[in-house]
Amino acid sequence: MSDNLFALYRTRVVEALARIVPDLPQDVAARVEVTPTRDPAHGDMATNAALLAAKPARRKPGDIAAELAVLLAAGEGVVHAEPAGPGFVNITLAPATLQAVLPAILRDGHAYGDGVIGHGITINIEYVSANPTGPMHVGHCRGAVVGDALANLLSKAGHRVIKEYYVNDAGNQVAALAWVVYWRYLEAIGTSITEAEFETLVPGGALQYRGDYLVPVGEALAAAHGPGLATPDLGPADPAIWLDTVRDFSLDWMLRMIREDLAQLGVGHDVFTSEREILAAGVADAAIARLDEAGLLYEGVLEPPKGKIMADWEARPQTLFRATQFGDDVDRPLRKSDGSNTYFANDIGYHGDKIARGADVLVDVLGADHGGYVARMKAAVKAIAPSYAPDRPVTFEAVICQIVHVIRDGQPVRMSKRAGTFITLRELLDEVGRDAVRFTMLTRKPDAQMEFDLDLAVAQTRDNPVFYVQYAHARCRSVLRAAAELDGIGPIDSASLASVPVDTLGNDAELALIRRLSNWPRLVESAAQAREPHRVAFYLNDLAGDFHMLWNRGRDDATLRFLQADRPVETRARLALVEATATVIRSGLAVLGVTPVEEMR
Repeated sequence: MSDNLFALYRTRVVEALARIVPDLPQDVAARVEVTPTRDPAHGDMATNAALLAAKPARRKPGDIAAELAVLLAAGEGVVHAEPAGPGFVNITLAPATLQAVLPAILRDGHAYGDGVIGHGITINIEYVSANPTGPMHVGHCRGAVVGDALANLLSKAGHRVIKEYYVNDAGNQVAALAWVVYWRYLEAIGTSITEAEFETLVPGGALQYRGDYLVPVGEALAAAHGPGLATPDLGPADPAIWLDTVRDFSLDWMLRMIREDLAQLGVGHDVFTSEREILAAGVADAAIARLDEAGLLYEGVLEPPKGKIMADWEARPQTLFRATQFGDDVDRPLRKSDGSNTYFANDIGYHGDKIARGADVLVDVLGADHGGYVARMKAAVKAIAPSYAPDRPVTFEAVICQIVHVIRDGQPVRMSKRAGTFITLRELLDEVGRDAVRFTMLTRKPDAQMEFDLDLAVAQTRDNPVFYVQYAHARCRSVLRAAAELDGIGPIDSASLASVPVDTLGNDAELALIRRLSNWPRLVESAAQAREPHRVAFYLNDLAGDFHMLWNRGRDDATLRFLQADRPVETRARLALVEATATVIRSGLAVLGVTPVEEMR
């Protein structure tokens, strides 16, 4: 039997449907789904096959559903199939069919649920990509967790995944950072000028990034260079003397701090790409040249959007990209009237570089303020992909992460004094821990705003999902440890339990738990296709609920207890169920980047 029970029965549904509608179009067959029923009273699975086939077959969906139900009911492992609703078919599996899932889980271990839908497809997922001007904060945290969990999920679904961080080190914000660090450097060497006097020299007349986190950067710069970057009287020197040195020093320091913050969160990247380096390599100009060769550029003047003016809008002739040919709502400027490239042009070059490196799918995890960026980037990738990858399709996708509000006692948490304007990631991690942060960030869809409740994140209650799931795993491990102390039970390792008879597992609570376990491979596949790692968190919460329910049933009904020394056959079957449950919980937590616990203290 296939480890993916839903994939197996989907194949059987499509085969049966082909007998009823022999000329069924392939694109219709590809949309056939077999999913869990919402109510177990209606069966174990449901399919939309008849509903999809009705129009091309020119038949009523109910008639096709009736025929399909007859064929499915006669198939192996099915005890009942019946039409339902406007054209669905509900399928009830034999208990033995469900029970056979347990040996597959115990045999495959962590690999149970590994998918094949991603084989041969390389996905580049870019996430975090925060400006290297300060420590990671809560605003970065959600995108970091979502991106990292999505990368894990896509890998489990069979994709080759490249996790990338784009270092925005070419913009004005990096120069602004250098000026602030230079001021902290002057403070460290004992300058006599005041901050107000120094600000008269700063472009724009004001220092940005005023948080105390830059004090040690200035001190480290002073330790490395002494007074050599200042005038003899310890005043500010000509920027031509110090700007490049301070900028590079500051970037190295900030990136090291960002990597440390991300490591504390359990987030890692395969590639760190410097914006400054790829622009120096000419990727933006090369992308513009490719678009020009394809006849997709022209010189023109854009009308400003009604009610507001775009940041890159000029009422002068510019080099424009025909983005509207690829689904955007307006053509986009790539070069300004002075001949310099726009930020969008640089982004096109960067995404072209990712395609050239072999990516088939580009996924950007973006903040809430980047919603308007998606359509233009989709248009750009659609336009340039054929020149970078003429023999393979390339697509662009975006995952938008909304704002996170941190609360305690029902009230917003005050901003960090050290950071100056935001709550740092390290402060959040120090308060509630990595596992709670990661799991909690995945308890909402990324595009929904969320409140991160500090009190709930550490509460040992049913309402705290990370505790609830961890508690289920700890209970599983507790049962297995206790079983090892019993005489006559036999070996309880996965390999041994994979061969035990499990036909005694017929209680409705036991079958409900097995039914949930059987859904793990389908959940991995569907969550990966939808780019929604939060589905894994929801699934684990439901799985934990099924396990806790069975545990509680055993407290009330002695015949359902996991360990019964006088009934070794039933006990070993239940240990197989417990070990399978723990295995799937660990597999799901690995996708989320959360560490399973062995016991709760």
